[in-house]
Amino acid sequence: MDFDLFVIGGGSGGVRCARIASGHGARVGVAEERFWGGTCVNVGCVPKKLLVQAGEYGAWADDAAGFGWTIKKGPHDWGKLIAAKDKEIDRLNGIYRRLLANAGVEIFDARATLIDAHTLDVGGKRITAETIVIATGGHPERPAIPGAALGIISDDTFYLPVMPKTIAIVGSGFIAVEFAGIFQALGAEVHLIYRQPLPLRGFDQDLREGLAEALTAQGVILHPSCSPESVAANGDGRILTFGGGQTLAVDTVFFATGRRPMTERMGLENAGVTVSPSGAVIVDQNLRTATPNIYAIGDVTDRINLTPFAIAEGHALADTLYGKNPRSASLDNVPAAVFSTPPIGTVGLTEEQAAARGPVDVYVAKFTPMRHTLSGRARKTMMKLVVDQATQRVLGAHMLGEDAPELIQGIAIAVVMGATKADFDRTIGIHPTAAEEFVTMRTRTRVSGVAQAAE
Repeated sequence: MDFDLFVIGGGSGGVRCARIASGHGARVGVAEERFWGGTCVNVGCVPKKLLVQAGEYGAWADDAAGFGWTIKKGPHDWGKLIAAKDKEIDRLNGIYRRLLANAGVEIFDARATLIDAHTLDVGGKRITAETIVIATGGHPERPAIPGAALGIISDDTFYLPVMPKTIAIVGSGFIAVEFAGIFQALGAEVHLIYRQPLPLRGFDQDLREGLAEALTAQGVILHPSCSPESVAANGDGRILTFGGGQTLAVDTVFFATGRRPMTERMGLENAGVTVSPSGAVIVDQNLRTATPNIYAIGDVTDRINLTPFAIAEGHALADTLYGKNPRSASLDNVPAAVFSTPPIGTVGLTEEQAAARGPVDVYVAKFTPMRHTLSGRARKTMMKLVVDQATQRVLGAHMLGEDAPELIQGIAIAVVMGATKADFDRTIGIHPTAAEEFVTMRTRTRVSGVAQAAE
């Protein structure tokens, strides 16, 4: 064999798997056909958060008046922001290449497809490997409606030459609500169109309600319970038809309606690798596919589509295969953030998930953060703990508000360790902070799950 391990995909998960395996002494090759660092580094988490921060600077300039500052805010320079973003992404892209090269991994700037279980075509070159890891991630999809090609997707958003003055964002997941906040903060009129009654399907109900209120407060125009029907050209602009014949004339229609695992035209069938109807590679608890020597990690498996989880899977798999340290990344209590405006941080079970298992005590706090008592901005912070009634273990912690992702990262340690409500209660708060609310919630808001437990 040419390699002990060959990784298809140079995103965060694939690069981590390759580096660690090489460090354990394996002969490793990696192929990437687009850009090193994958979606997250190039057209995902990293550039997205830079755009979020750009919007925050504008809001801080507005809020400064309440603190005695007079700041004259000029128009936002979208071109300057995108150029600065591109420079940083180029730097990170290069770092990923150097990390692999320094680890002794052989790099292939090419598409890799499977010929059989041990043989690949990599840019026209035939390569063999004892073990193969599929780490190709996913890609955004447009809905199957007339004129869908006239709308943009998230990949396009980071390279727009001019920021739209009016934009219709279709969807209400991570990407949709994040870009709604970005474009509104940078001065656009933003319409958010989505099929559900509330944004962020699958998240805790209180978070969903709180985010809908926050989006409205910042000026995003919500169109809940509406599906897109068609897009038509309108000069340089677009007309979106949705929700039973309603229309919107906007500069840009942005589809954030979901992502699909990147498994098309990879030759998976040649190697006996099976996929789900959605195109996700099917794996067992050890990340092994239907073919014993082929594994898959990250978004291509469509389980937990978060960059840090893909990295954890890649590291664990390399340790298991080559480090004499068999282990796995747990699917439980994976913390996550939504960089909406304001952001969300969450870890553990939602109230609905926990209540389905039995009675839970629910603690909710909602307040105006100290900053905005002077700024005058209509913004609330919401914090929530979901506690198993029998054991008093904290099953879930959720927050909507400024710095929520930073704060929940620390709370996640406690939840993963199995902390109880009493552990939270006896922890001294840091005053004055929003964070102290998590250790001072003494009054139970409600009990959920009694009916389910009785059944």
